[in-house]
Amino acid sequence: MTDTLSAPSEADSRYAWTRLFISLIVSTIGGIGLWSSVVVLPVIEAEFGIDRGGASFPYMATMIGFAAGGIFMGRLVDRFGIAVPVAIAAVMLGVGYILSAFATELWMFVACQALLIGMLGSSATFAPMVADTSHWFLKHRGIAVAIVASGNYLSGTVWPPILQESIAIMGWRDTHIWVGIFCIATMIPLSMLLRRRPQIDQGHVPVARRAAAGPAPASPTALLTILALAGVACCVAMSMPQVHIIAYCGDLGYGPAVGAEMLSLMLGLGIVSRLASGVIADRIGGIGTLILGSTLQCLALIFYLPFDGLVSLYLVSALFGLSQGGIVPSYALIVREYFPARQAGTRVSIVLMATVFGMALGGWMSGEIYDLTGSYEAAFLNGILWNLFNMAIAAWLLFSRFRSGRGLAAA
Repeated sequence: MTDTLSAPSEADSRYAWTRLFISLIVSTIGGIGLWSSVVVLPVIEAEFGIDRGGASFPYMATMIGFAAGGIFMGRLVDRFGIAVPVAIAAVMLGVGYILSAFATELWMFVACQALLIGMLGSSATFAPMVADTSHWFLKHRGIAVAIVASGNYLSGTVWPPILQESIAIMGWRDTHIWVGIFCIATMIPLSMLLRRRPQIDQGHVPVARRAAAGPAPASPTALLTILALAGVACCVAMSMPQVHIIAYCGDLGYGPAVGAEMLSLMLGLGIVSRLASGVIADRIGGIGTLILGSTLQCLALIFYLPFDGLVSLYLVSALFGLSQGGIVPSYALIVREYFPARQAGTRVSIVLMATVFGMALGGWMSGEIYDLTGSYEAAFLNGILWNLFNMAIAAWLLFSRFRSGRGLAAA
């Protein structure tokens, strides 16, 4: 019995790799919705006369919309394939960015970000894209999932400097209009190249794959809930540097442009980390990759506390990027190990969207902690505590596997 493809020749085929490349491009373009609100955070703070916590709210609203939309888009993938959600996303991103350029009140800007850009736009280009890609690979699933999941990091590497420069030249409103036009012009044609659908086995998880994964450490519902909690925890921690590094650099006197460079560096090296983790995951599995990435991310967060010099911040940001890239894709691999392929779009989206909710919660929480304390030190400590919670869950999952008589090599 095959895993997800009734025709084994389709798995890991040349077409599968070509499709993966197209999916990566779509994910990179559509992922702009995750980062534009981070880049404009200082501008929005001045534009609407709000504090740091208020300026972080559009990001939180976008990510919550992104999380909710990802589950909806995941269901569409299970039913219609990935092309339909991507086409919808292209239109909604275009409309959302163009309308947000004409916002005269903060609530208008937030509504465009949450509903159009997050929920109905960028959400289709992350978890649903990961789920779709997982159907086309068996032997190289770990690296394939890591590659397509790198799209949001590649987006975070490419877009912030472009947006920062464009905002400096023409302002954030005109920049948003051109972003909307670009999304429509590029993503709709690309969606047409993804119309072919895999032939998915409608049965249960194949015996061979279930044996390799080992017994599930909990019931299906409990396991999904545990993975979702882990996703929230790791990304509350992850959000502190990713969401606030631009504002943090501004507070230290280095300027937002330097912060944008650090974010780009962080996410660029996150791609390296994500790809390396994909190779590792094909050897040790999703749970082993999760605990490795979570431990390294916690160490990197700790280094932000004593070091705030310009050179040291670049180095710590680089270390952070190299540490945490493999965490999120590992959840998708764990889901694919324990749940039927026909449920992949929905269940992968639920868990990965929990990580998005963690980013939203952490981004807002860090802004509020900053407003209460006047610095980011407590916000970094908050992130470290959430990271330790994630590590505890990952350790429990690993211990459950060992207790069942399976070693890490069978993960």
